Amino acid sequence: MFLSVWANWVVTIITVLSTYILLPYNIHALGDEGYGTWILITSITGYLALLSLGAPMASLRYVARYAAEKDFDKLNRALGTFAGMYLSMGVMSLVIGAGLYFAFSAVYHVPPDLLPEARIAFILVVICVGIGFIQQLPYGIMAAYQDFGVRNLIMGAAVILRLGLNLLLVWHWHSLLALAVLNLSIALFEMVTCWIVLRRRYPQLTIHLRHFDWPMLRQILSFSLFVMLLSMGSQLSYQTDSLVIGGFLALSFIPQYTVANSLTQYLMEFVAAIAVVVMPNATHLHTSGDQAALQTLFLKWSKITFSLTLLTGSFLLVLGPRFLGWWLGAEFEGPAGQVLQILIISFLVFLPARGVAQAILMGVGKPAAPSIAFAVAGVLNLVLSLWWVRGYGLAGVAWGTAVPNMLLGFSMIYFTCRELTVSLPLFVRRVVLRPLLGSIPGLGLLWFARTTLDVRGLIPLMLSGFALVGVFGLVWVGFVYRGDPDIDLMNWLVSRLRSRTRAADSAP
Repeated sequence: MFLSVWANWVVTIITVLSTYILLPYNIHALGDEGYGTWILITSITGYLALLSLGAPMASLRYVARYAAEKDFDKLNRALGTFAGMYLSMGVMSLVIGAGLYFAFSAVYHVPPDLLPEARIAFILVVICVGIGFIQQLPYGIMAAYQDFGVRNLIMGAAVILRLGLNLLLVWHWHSLLALAVLNLSIALFEMVTCWIVLRRRYPQLTIHLRHFDWPMLRQILSFSLFVMLLSMGSQLSYQTDSLVIGGFLALSFIPQYTVANSLTQYLMEFVAAIAVVVMPNATHLHTSGDQAALQTLFLKWSKITFSLTLLTGSFLLVLGPRFLGWWLGAEFEGPAGQVLQILIISFLVFLPARGVAQAILMGVGKPAAPSIAFAVAGVLNLVLSLWWVRGYGLAGVAWGTAVPNMLLGFSMIYFTCRELTVSLPLFVRRVVLRPLLGSIPGLGLLWFARTTLDVRGLIPLMLSGFALVGVFGLVWVGFVYRGDPDIDLMNWLVSRLRSRTRAADSAP
């Protein structure tokens, strides 16, 4: 599992580095209003993803299940059914996207000089979303077979290609249309590449519409409709904020919120890299009836995820505003920095639940609890953001996201503990207590760097980050994971040193 997670993290790191370059580049090239309009377009069209009805996660679960059972008849029927679903979704997205186009033009006040290109860009993004449905099936098959090397190679190539084309297009063409054409080009590249690789790598699979099976469709929908609720909650939680800001404040405020939210979203991508590995493993263990291994999977990876979240979250909580000020300009340190700090507080609770608890519940075929919880959290996010945006501005929108996130994280952990018969005191003792105590020295170091040393600029921030990693590493080895029943880092290091010593002594 560690190798698969690392393979996923490599793509996430490449994506984060790409965003580190492109985000300030695009904001300065298009301006706050231009880039705010682009974020508004992608947020509105993002709701078309709800048409997937949870099929991507359902395909991961069912393909993993039938592959583990070696039931190729059901596997091919499932693939044919998914293929029919994705084609239908692509067509529906084009039809509904036409309606959203008119709503976009009528509801939001885009500056007149941006309106013509914004309308064309909206149409191109809708087409891009429709194409995106078709490429979901190959990615789902690769993940179900845990073939993350090939999957991540394609995704990494798409990220690198996007980086190069973005720099080139926006340099020659300061327009929303440059980003829209870029998105469409990358979507076509991924779709064609995925299907070519799929045909050559899995010749035993037959993906054809003649295998479309109505009983199989009903079985899939019984699972995926719950996942659709989950997707709807995610959409309300992470895409609606830009719509609220654009409707009640101004388009120029959207980049201030987006740059802070982007850092938390990439933290979520790191955690999603764990979830996409945990889920098929949970399905396999559940199919084989190994309850003890499921409990170990839950506790072990929850602690790993919480530890990593504390590491990155500590830096962003204390020095994140300074990083935004260096990265994007001094005007982003204040409002965007405050938004970042508010969101990070909630993500310390939410991310471990999102990466492990939710993935296990979906993997063992219990989608109802997390899906309903996500939907409720999404609606609560919308209500609180609309309520607090008038009085508190961007900070109100951030708290409108943070409060439901924390409630959602607590609820998913509770549901998973109940499903796996793991007591909450045991979860707190095994997962939460030591990492939380172990984060105190690192937070103290960062607070000293901020208040006493007043660190600013790239080099001081990097040195502070390296120092934080060093402190966390020492505390993890000497305290957090010392004597851990699943990962005893001290024992592992001692064993490695002894083996190296023996190898050196035996050498001629």
